[in-house]
Amino acid sequence: MNRNDLQQLADDRVQDAIALLASHRWSAAYYISGYAIECGLKACIARQTNLHDFPDKHLAEKSYTHDLTKLLEVAGLTLQLKLDTTPAANPALGINWQLVKDWNERARYQQKSEPQARRLYEAVNHNADGVLIWIRNHW
Repeated sequence: MNRNDLQQLADDRVQDAIALLASHRWSAAYYISGYAIECGLKACIARQTNLHDFPDKHLAEKSYTHDLTKLLEVAGLTLQLKLDTTPAANPALGINWQLVKDWNERARYQQKSEPQARRLYEAVNHNADGVLIWIRNHW
């Protein structure tokens, strides 16, 4: 799987979330919205590798997680997010990250309500302040 594949997966998962929200499938929409962020962050990590380079074992091992905060760190974007979410920059992005960062793969086993699903989707994909919108600037 390469960077382009991961970018496409992130975009596809957003479209899946839209369809699931329209079908009132709140739990699945919640899960898939968070999964779009995971794919996006992994695309950012993939950007760090060069064609024909032998992969760094430590980086590869740290990339095999579903923890969005850890993936943000492995992608080298923790400081950038902090800078981009200051009151002078985009505090709404920071609010969205605070919600998105708590997503995890165990959500696939949980029941989520409509407000929870819609709020996570908006935090992921809001036109100006969505976390995935921000990630796209770095992948």
